[in-house]
Parts: sequence; C-alpha cells; structure tokens
Amino acid sequence: MNKKYKRLLQLPRDQTFFLWGPRQAGKSTLLHQFFPEAFWIDLLLYDVYRKYLTDPQQLIDEVELKKPAFVVIDEVQKLPLLLDIVHWLIENKDTRFALCGSSARKVKRGNANLLGGRGVRYELYGLSAKEIGDDLDFMRLLNNGCIPPIYQSDQPKRLLNSYISQYLKEEIASEGVVRNLPYFSEFLNVAALSDTEVLNYSTIARDIGMASSTIKGYFEILSDTLLGRFLPAYRRRPKRRIITSPKFYFFDVGVVNFLAKRGELQIKSELMGKAFENWVFHELCCYNAYCETYADFYYWRLSTGVEVDFIVNHIDCALEAKASVKINNRHLRGLRELKKEHPEVKKMVLVSMDTHDRKTQDGILVLHYTTFLDNLWAGSFF
Repeated sequence: MNKKYKRLLQLPRDQTFFLWGPRQAGKSTLLHQFFPEAFWIDLLLYDVYRKYLTDPQQLIDEVELKKPAFVVIDEVQKLPLLLDIVHWLIENKDTRFALCGSSARKVKRGNANLLGGRGVRYELYGLSAKEIGDDLDFMRLLNNGCIPPIYQSDQPKRLLNSYISQYLKEEIASEGVVRNLPYFSEFLNVAALSDTEVLNYSTIARDIGMASSTIKGYFEILSDTLLGRFLPAYRRRPKRRIITSPKFYFFDVGVVNFLAKRGELQIKSELMGKAFENWVFHELCCYNAYCETYADFYYWRLSTGVEVDFIVNHIDCALEAKASVKINNRHLRGLRELKKEHPEVKKMVLVSMDTHDRKTQDGILVLHYTTFLDNLWAGSFF
C-alpha cells in the first residue's frame, strides 16, 4: 500500500496560523498541497536551524527580497525566538505564515511570542477512518495505528520502533525536557498500560520507583509533545460519589500497542476493547477538530466502577465504546446509570462491532462502528 489520502482539515489561505500535530501525521505534505509556492523554512535541517539561530533577523531580509505570498516554518518549536521576527513581519509587512510543529512544549512553557492572538491554531491528527474511506481495513487500523506510513506498512513494528526512537531522540533528548532518558523510556512502556484508564500517578510511580510528581510531569510532557491527551472527568452536579482523576489516551493506537507489547490484537479480547475505545476517541477528536465544533469531552465514572467512556459538552451526547460483536444489557449499564444521574442527557450511543443496529426502548442507539462513523461525520451527535 502506498496511497495518498485526502485529508479533511482545511487550512486558511488568507491568515497566519499554527499547525500542530504528531510526527509523520502528514503536516508537511498537507502544507505543500495548500501552499506549493510558499517560501519554506525547515528547521529540522541543521544548516537552516543554525543559520536562523545565529541571526534570526535574516528572515526579514529574505522576505524583503522574495516577497512571498506565504512563508512556512516547519518545526517552529525548535526555534521559538523566531516568532518575534514573525510577529514583526506580520505587523509591518503583512506577511502570512504557516507555523508548523510536532511539539508545543517550548512554545507553551517558554514564554514564546504567540503573535498576540494573530495565529489561529489548527491540529492535524493521524488518519481518520473517514479519510481512509472505502479502503478501510479496520483490523489493520487497530493494529498498525493511524500514522499514514505505518498504517499502510506491511512491517509496522519496525516503523513503530523507529518512530518511538526518533521521538525520544528528537523531541525528548534534543529539547532536554527530562534529565534521565532511560527512566522516561521505561515510563513510556508503563504509561502505555494505562491507556484509556483513570490515571493513578502513585501506582505508576511505585512500579517505576519514581516520585508521583515526576510521573505527573512525564504525562504532561506526553501531552505537550502531542503523544497523548488527557480526558477529564465530568463532575457537574453529582448525586452520587464519582471519580474525578483524568484519564489519558495515547494519540495513536499503533504506538500504544507497540509500547504495551500487545502483539496481534484479537476480536473479543480485553486488549481489543482498549484499542477500540482509543480509536473511538481518536475519531471524535478528528471530527471535532476538522469540523470546528469546539466540543469539550469528558468521561463519567461512579466510585463503584460503573462508567461511560465519553460525554460531549454538558450531556449533549454520551457514548460508550464496546468491541463486543454481540451487545446485551450488561454493556448498556453505564449509559442507564448515567441517565438516572443526569436525566437531561440528550443522546445515548453505544458503538460496537455488533452488526445489528437498533434503538432500545429507553432510547439508547446501538450502532456498528461503520454506522457510528456515518452518523458522526454527518453531525448527528454534536
């Protein structure tokens, strides 16, 4: 397989913007498609990086000379001081920029110039099932993940190993965000076991032999470098005791499969269930970003362990992800308990591998994942 997929993210041609996304998600390819004539600055190239590090004001002279309609700065997080020059050019020369990066950590935490709100933020994820379209091989997606070259590969483990190694080398070691790289590498493997789970920093810290505060900081690094994202608990007007710690989801199910050493996923296995839930969240995030719905996501869980995987906004929609091929009342318990707690919930959906789409007497939509995708991208849920 070596297919180029049409991405659903639409970028502006008349304004400066930031484009964030994990490595190899396809950011550079997308920018080349949108801005083929742009003046391109790739800070991954050492000579280019060194040139602007030594004299960032060279950019002003180059823009004066070339007068480009658009300037792309790739991996902008490697040289945040260049953003001061970008800001000046926007203000004084009306130059437009696409500022692309795979880690927002230095920009967010280093007091970098964020252009006074002039740079709109966009995010590109790995491939959504909608973008893959009729070529979708669902078990390939759940095993390989959604990073375009890895999804298509017949040797995904080799590429995933390289991907993690490059992440450790280029995002973690080169930026100096951790003092002990071997410990962080071990943390990655343990953290993968917590994918889709409520975070317990103390337990993970005990397993690795580190402080809880360090583990919390490591998860924040994963979030800042776009390798994962937190899912907060829904805590509005609880009648019963609920869990309030966040969950954590790695950005790509293939990466978490590799780190957790899951091997080949099998239908009906517990690991299949975790991978399926991760993928549903990925699709929700893709739709939210590309269709600009600006929804907030939460999970809901009682202290007894009963939970609903995803809450959209304030109970606009509740979604449960189950990889089962035959859904029964046991799988619906979380949504029904949520309905007791929050009778105002507007929509209740269970996404599964059960091919029998239906609506229960109490209003729960039980949808095969393909039907879920059709409804999601048609805007039926939020």
